[in-house]
Amino acid sequence: MSSDLAMGANTTLPAAAGEVTVRHRADSAVDVNLTAFLVGADNKVRGDADMVFFNQPQAEGASARYEQPATSGGVVTHRLAFDLARLPTGVEKIVVTLTEDAGRGFAAVADLVGTVVVGGQEHVRLFPAPEFKTEKGIVVAEVYVRGGANKVRAVWQGYSSGLHGLATAHGVDVEAPAPSAPAPTSPPPAAAAPAAAPKVDFKKVSGNINLRKGDAPVIMEKTAKITASVSWRSGTDYDVYALVMTKDGTQVDVATFGAKGVKKLMNYGNGAVKHLGDVQRATGKKLWGAKDEQKEIVEIRLTPDIVAVVPVAYSAQSNGSGSFHRYKVSLSIDNGSGTNVSISADSANNDDRVYSCVPGIIRNMPDGVVIEPLELYSKPASENRPRLRGRGTDVSVEMDVGPKNDYK
Repeated sequence: MSSDLAMGANTTLPAAAGEVTVRHRADSAVDVNLTAFLVGADNKVRGDADMVFFNQPQAEGASARYEQPATSGGVVTHRLAFDLARLPTGVEKIVVTLTEDAGRGFAAVADLVGTVVVGGQEHVRLFPAPEFKTEKGIVVAEVYVRGGANKVRAVWQGYSSGLHGLATAHGVDVEAPAPSAPAPTSPPPAAAAPAAAPKVDFKKVSGNINLRKGDAPVIMEKTAKITASVSWRSGTDYDVYALVMTKDGTQVDVATFGAKGVKKLMNYGNGAVKHLGDVQRATGKKLWGAKDEQKEIVEIRLTPDIVAVVPVAYSAQSNGSGSFHRYKVSLSIDNGSGTNVSISADSANNDDRVYSCVPGIIRNMPDGVVIEPLELYSKPASENRPRLRGRGTDVSVEMDVGPKNDYK
């Protein structure tokens, strides 16, 4: 007997191969289509071949396969077969989406239910679906492998811009349709306004929330001051700094130490992003006790100029060995109004030569603060900082390509 999986929740699958299905009531006035994106750690495709749909029905290695929808008993069923054991190199998950192309959006699609079938049996229902309004595209689910386990997550995020918004969000370069040529006697058409960024409906959270790598982003209330704290067990000396992406696409590094070509800057924007100071290695008798936790704090005031803030935990060259796994590194984002979102370095291994960890990204959105778990790690022995790419809400983190940290 299958169980229900609520929006944002995940569960383990008993096998690597299966099928994601989505059913809804048949209606000649709606036009629903399924598309899947095979994405990497940055949630982007490697290229157009990683987009699976009716005109490109199979992904590399048969890791994902589009099936033609079927109608029976007044119900339409869409299917995507998957085999996580066949995921190509560089692909971490399969994102299953739907679009409504008749123009009415998913408010007109009745009785929407997703399921995951494994071994011919319905393993879990992705239910209930939220109430959609103007959305023309939705991310239904993600199937992926983490810690050796095959997993599925119910997502149900909506995009108002349909397939164009979904494709753009997952790194597919989609060209807008070219306008028709005007008649010879017609005046020149007015310049088109820039396309609006896709609207994503994130899950609103409050209280204490724990996120892990692969979890869907969440949104919390935006307050005057937010604190981003990186904590770890005593016994080593981590350093924390923040990468800030501004509205004009400039990256600013806020840190207690510099890097090649980057001067030390502990306060950006008159306190908009402020590092509260370096914490030195602790010494004490109770090395693993609860009271031996250390942390460094970055205060954030999300002015309109700030697009995103990315805290980084760094084990400096002079700090000695100490893996992120062993010292239980964790990022906590607190809005000071009853909501605290934490991201732990659960996927870290015991390699002492991995010096940098990016637990997550904090995005400044009109409706609140979006927090996305990333848990990215540098290459072994790399002393280079990460670098932020993109502009607007489409900011991603690229590891090991920034300037080399100064020796501390």
